[in-house]
Amino acid sequence: MDSLEVVQARIRAAVPSAHAGMAPLRDALGLVLAADIVAGEDVPPFANTAMDGYAVRAVDTFDAPVRLRVVGDLPAGYAPTIPVGPGEAIRIMTGAPMPDGADAIVMVERTERDGEDGVTIQVRAEHGDHVRAPGGDVHDGDDVFGPRTVLSPAHIGVLASLGFTDVPAYPRVRVGVISTGDELREGPGVLAPGQIRDSNRPMLLGLVQEAGAEAVDLGIGRDDEAAVTAMFRDAAASCDAIITSGGVSVGDYDVVKAVLGQLGALEWWQVAIKPAKPLAFGLIDGTPIFGLPGNPVSSHVSFELFARPALRQMMGFADGDVDRPVVTAIASAAMPRRADGRLHLDRVRVHYDGDHYVAVRSGAQASNALAGMASANGLALLDDGPGPTAGEHIQVMLLT
Repeated sequence: MDSLEVVQARIRAAVPSAHAGMAPLRDALGLVLAADIVAGEDVPPFANTAMDGYAVRAVDTFDAPVRLRVVGDLPAGYAPTIPVGPGEAIRIMTGAPMPDGADAIVMVERTERDGEDGVTIQVRAEHGDHVRAPGGDVHDGDDVFGPRTVLSPAHIGVLASLGFTDVPAYPRVRVGVISTGDELREGPGVLAPGQIRDSNRPMLLGLVQEAGAEAVDLGIGRDDEAAVTAMFRDAAASCDAIITSGGVSVGDYDVVKAVLGQLGALEWWQVAIKPAKPLAFGLIDGTPIFGLPGNPVSSHVSFELFARPALRQMMGFADGDVDRPVVTAIASAAMPRRADGRLHLDRVRVHYDGDHYVAVRSGAQASNALAGMASANGLALLDDGPGPTAGEHIQVMLLT
């Protein structure tokens, strides 16, 4: 058997490198920046008010409560045309530019209107109260974000505030997902003997999307060599990567094996892990293809260990963002296992008790028991041996 680390390294070395381009800002959520972002202007571009209230000269409020004469109203989006003189105030809305002469804002809750042209200021204001300085968020010339920054909604908001409509980023890889086998069916209805519903393809499409890539549903490949050959060739021409499930176990004869053997340089591994021991990987005309096991849990775990890191590497993620995080947790109960020379990846539910991560097995651990996988938020990495006892520290790969 091959070690997990060796197989992961060989796949990471074989997949194509990330290539940067320009991405529309509206589609950039989750993408990785490919260059420094330098501010070309101040944000905000002018001094403005952080509150609805009155723009005043702070010195005029030192004897508060005090009545000031209201000389104008200033909503957001309009330039001030009237200065604030001694004993005067301007009614102002949040975000509006500070008028000349004013150096503080008194929030409306601390005032009371006094006739048609007056306002009583009830508190003493200090210079700069509730005033946003120009460049208070970002200064012209600032290095705002560096390469390998993963764009969150807040990042996108900052970029929009600087006037960006397109950003230098690594594009999402387009990943075709295929299930294979005459036994597979979709949707409701009575299953004929020997038939099963295809759960892997919908699951893998979701996992591809969750990894930040574009998922493309390429359907079910039936057990016909010519049809599967055409399907894989089309997928390699239209996608950046391909994921299939089923037909990779040792000793299984499958159309997928025959086709992949003809189309590209494929490697078939028996990885020293449980579940997800069998794995196929290779390139079809330069397009990576991942042949995952057919059992649903094995397919899910195999994706997490091999396909997800490779896809994220292809999208420019930094090393620290390629793999799922691994934490030390306490086993809340014993997790017995049989010594078999393999790393076991048990599905677990993890919570943080204020001091430690605590893990407990999540449902049945069989490789076809997808419900236990669905209720898990981590994979316990159990080294070869009898398994941890209650209270023992274990390593857990977090899935959320």
